[in-house]
Amino acid sequence: MQVSIETTSGLERRMTVGVPAEEIDKEVVQRLQKASQTARIDGFRKGKIPAKVIKQRYGAGVRQEVVGEVLSRTFYEAVSKEELRPAGQPAIEPVKDEEGADLEYIATFEVYPEIDLQDFAQISLARPVATVSDEDLTDMVENLRKQRASWDAVERAAADGDQVNIDYKGTQDGEEFAGGTAEASDLVLGSGRMIPGFEDGIVGLSTGDEKTISLSFPDDYHSEDLKGKAVEFAVKVNAIKEQTLAELNDEFYEQFGVKEGGEEKFLEEIRSNMERELETAIKNKVKSRLMTQLQDLHTVDIPQALLSSEIQALRQQMLGQFGQGAQQMDMSIFPDELFADEAGKRVSLGLLMAEIVKVAEITVDNDKVKAFIDDRAAGYDDPEQVVQYHYSNQELLNSVQSAVMEEQVVDHVLGQAKVSEEATDYKGALAPDPVETKESDDSED
Repeated sequence: MQVSIETTSGLERRMTVGVPAEEIDKEVVQRLQKASQTARIDGFRKGKIPAKVIKQRYGAGVRQEVVGEVLSRTFYEAVSKEELRPAGQPAIEPVKDEEGADLEYIATFEVYPEIDLQDFAQISLARPVATVSDEDLTDMVENLRKQRASWDAVERAAADGDQVNIDYKGTQDGEEFAGGTAEASDLVLGSGRMIPGFEDGIVGLSTGDEKTISLSFPDDYHSEDLKGKAVEFAVKVNAIKEQTLAELNDEFYEQFGVKEGGEEKFLEEIRSNMERELETAIKNKVKSRLMTQLQDLHTVDIPQALLSSEIQALRQQMLGQFGQGAQQMDMSIFPDELFADEAGKRVSLGLLMAEIVKVAEITVDNDKVKAFIDDRAAGYDDPEQVVQYHYSNQELLNSVQSAVMEEQVVDHVLGQAKVSEEATDYKGALAPDPVETKESDDSED
C-alpha cells in the first residue's frame, strides 16, 4: 500500500492511497467462486455454472463490495501508519478503479488540532465565599409561602402586590395595535410584566373603575413599530385580590417532606438544602470562571466536522424544547449561525479538556464515581436501587464518569492556578457572573 499526504489548508489533509491490484482481484475471485456454489441461474445446474457466467452476472457487484471494504480498511490502516487523528468522516474519491490495475483513491479529511498547553499558573480567579444567614433563611421561607399563597377577593382600592383582573385596549393615534388588547387578564401589580407606568396607573383603582392611561413604549422595546411610541390604554378593573401567604403549619411542612419535628425540623431541612445549593453554585461559578480563562489562554483550531456536529446537537436540543410539535418543524428556521458561537466554545473546550487528560494522564477515579452516584441516589426512597440502576446502565454510567472526569480536570488545573477568596453573600454567590463584552481596540480614541 502506497500512501502520500499533503496539507491543503489548516487542519485539512489530502491523502492519496494506492492498493495493489492483486489484493482486490484475489478477493473478488474468491467471492465469485463461493457464489458459484450457491447461485441459481436458469439453464444451469446448481454448482455447475461456468466461472465466466458467474462473473458476467455477479462480477461488477462483487467488485464494488470488495472495493468498498478495501477503501474503509486501508484508510484507517493508512492514518494509523501516518499517525494521523481524523476528526469526522473522510470524503473518499476513487481516482483509478479498473480490473487488473492498482486501485488508487484520494481521501480528504480534517485532523484534530495540535494544542500547546500553556502554564496554568497564568490563570487567576476568585472563589466566592458565603454562608446561609438567618435573613437568607427567612427570605427563602417567605418565598415558599408565596409560592403556595392563595388569592382572596377584596373590596378596596388596588395596591402594589395585589392581583387585578382587567380588560384593556391599547391604541396608537386612535388605532389599535397588535398585542395591545386583552380581556379578563390577571396581573400582579408591581411584577413589572407590563411596560413602565402601566401597573402604577392601576394602583388606587377599585373594582368596576375605568381609566385611560397615557404611556410611551421604551426606546429599546422589542417591536420596531412601537419603540418609543406614545400610546393609550383604556383599562377596566374587573376584580381585585390580595395575596394570603400559606400558613406555617404541619400541613405546609409535609409538602416539603417534613412529617415530624415541626418548624424546627422544617427550618433545618430548608437550611440544609440552601447550603447544598450554595455549595453547588460556588463550585459551578469557579468552574465557569476557570473554563473562560482556560479558553482565553489558548488558541484552538476547530475542525469543521466537529463544529457542524455540535451545531446539529444544539439545534436538536432547541427543537426538543418545542415538544412533539418539533417533528413537523422545518429545521432550516434555525440557521447554523444561531448556534455557531456556542458550538465553537463547546468544541474548543472539549478539545482542551481532552488534551489536559492526555498530557496529565488523568484516569477516572472510581471512588469519586461511586460518591457521585451515592449522592445522587440519596434523595430517593430506595437509594440502593438507584445505585444499582446506574451501574447496570452503561450509557448512564458513562455520563457519570464523564462528569467526574471533568471535575478531576478542573481540580487539576485549579491546583496550579492562582485562586483567591471573594467574600460575598448567599444571593451574590447564586447570581450568575455578568457576561463580559470585549471592547474594540479603538474604544479609547
